[in-house]
Amino acid sequence: MIGLIAVTAAGRRAADRLAAAWPARTVRYEGPAAEAVGRAFAECEQLVCFLAAGAAVRLVAPLLADKATDPGVVCVDEGLRFAVPLLGGHGGGANALAEQLSEVLGTRPVVTTATDATGIPGLDTLGLPVEGEVAAVSRAILDGSPVRLEADRPYPLPALPSWVDADAPADAPVLRISDRVRTGGGTAATLRPASLVVGVGASRGVTAGEVLELVAETLAGAGLSPASVARLATVEAKADEEGILEAARRLGVPVTTHSAEVLAAVPVPNPSAAPLAAVGTPSVAEAAALASAPGGVLLVPKRKSQPVGRPAMCTVAVARRAVRGRLALVGLGPGARDLLTPRARAELRRASVVVGLDQYLDQIRDLLRPGTRIEQSGLGAEEERARTAVRLAREGLAVALVGSGDAGVYAMASPALAEAGDDIDVVGVPGVTAALAAAALLGAPLGHDHVSISLSDLHTPWEVIERRVRAAAEADLVVTFYNPRSRGRDWQLPKALDILAAHRTPQTPVGVAHGVSRADQWHTVTTLAELDVTTVDMTTVVTVGNTATRRVAGRMVTPRGYRWQQ
Repeated sequence: MIGLIAVTAAGRRAADRLAAAWPARTVRYEGPAAEAVGRAFAECEQLVCFLAAGAAVRLVAPLLADKATDPGVVCVDEGLRFAVPLLGGHGGGANALAEQLSEVLGTRPVVTTATDATGIPGLDTLGLPVEGEVAAVSRAILDGSPVRLEADRPYPLPALPSWVDADAPADAPVLRISDRVRTGGGTAATLRPASLVVGVGASRGVTAGEVLELVAETLAGAGLSPASVARLATVEAKADEEGILEAARRLGVPVTTHSAEVLAAVPVPNPSAAPLAAVGTPSVAEAAALASAPGGVLLVPKRKSQPVGRPAMCTVAVARRAVRGRLALVGLGPGARDLLTPRARAELRRASVVVGLDQYLDQIRDLLRPGTRIEQSGLGAEEERARTAVRLAREGLAVALVGSGDAGVYAMASPALAEAGDDIDVVGVPGVTAALAAAALLGAPLGHDHVSISLSDLHTPWEVIERRVRAAAEADLVVTFYNPRSRGRDWQLPKALDILAAHRTPQTPVGVAHGVSRADQWHTVTTLAELDVTTVDMTTVVTVGNTATRRVAGRMVTPRGYRWQQ
């Protein structure tokens, strides 16, 4: 919850606006400022103080306890000019909150956190627990000093600067990405990936203490970090075993269960007759760990607890999950920067590798983090780009494959997903398509049923394209033509228009939009009879109306209901 504190009329009006925009996220704190801030600080995850920065600092300072638990605090001036994160920029989410509330209030976020200001990802923003000398290693990265990167395996992290490198000098500060506990001198910070699955077998009535003690001993004996435990896993028959459930709660991880049939089919090094008789599978701990870590390996075979004076009631085993790379399919929109979605921007900065057509990459190079690897190629290499992106994701990297418009519309999502299996994570990021961007210029030509057809016969036989155009004409659909005309393909558009003309009047509105949202943009609304096809090229979208489409004040309008035709 976000606590709102305001003590002046102007501040209260601003707080009212934010509360109206976020009714489920905010709570107002009334009364004297010191009292209101104190209550909100104790009760809320974040605070927005409509106060002078100095006043907010004096009120908050006595309440500070720990960076990991203090709420994020944003200060907004009464003139609604600035939103300043004062406390908890990363951990408390104050930087993100300043950005979000600025969209509501029209303020300017003033983010002073060094990593945000320089475009370098903070070690505490990478989505992994981080421990060790975080401040010292972060400072070295910000200063541009060599930092040695030590990673057990590639992980799908955002791009790190080029001076964070495996070949940095041996005495340089170390950024380590590992689930192993290591000792040694030197300055080091360690990111803990959620790579470990602990399989648990237990007798009925096992205590959480016995489970936790065995888990801790097993991890310590293997030199593995508890911070990298992703989940506990067991057999379905133990889904209600309170000792296992409570152990998972204390570890802060979920419990995954598998049927006895699934576990019985998992090859394990140490099968046993006891679990077979009890729950129907020769292995619980080892099999459950492996079943919850597809493609992974068993790091620690089954171990039994060793309570004093009574039989063991618990077994555990540890498996390491295979690294799953990340492939984001990002639509860049039609070209204008303000039509690039915030989600697309975030994914570009989330990636360590960006793959795309050279001219599209030129549009967004300035948005990429320092150290981002670029894989570019020219026209005609779509399948090669798709294979490259999938291969890099399979190597465990965070990859963004970019295309214009929407990645799923005549773009890169299709060839990429034809290559990708279920061994990588795939994220689709929608973009503004050429058809939609053109329609916004032309009026409302897509107000009723419509279809998009590419006139390029480089990948689709013309006979198939012609059949689709004829079907759209007979169905009275509004038609948007992509790839309508080029130097080597100048007859396809006239042929398609002739097919439509057999089912439309000569006065049917036709919209032509060239270079939508780019410097050479132009558009016009004409008719089927008057369209000059020589003005059309590959950066042009042609939209032909249906029998209900009309020209209204120079714009194309297709009514939502055909009753409007009368």
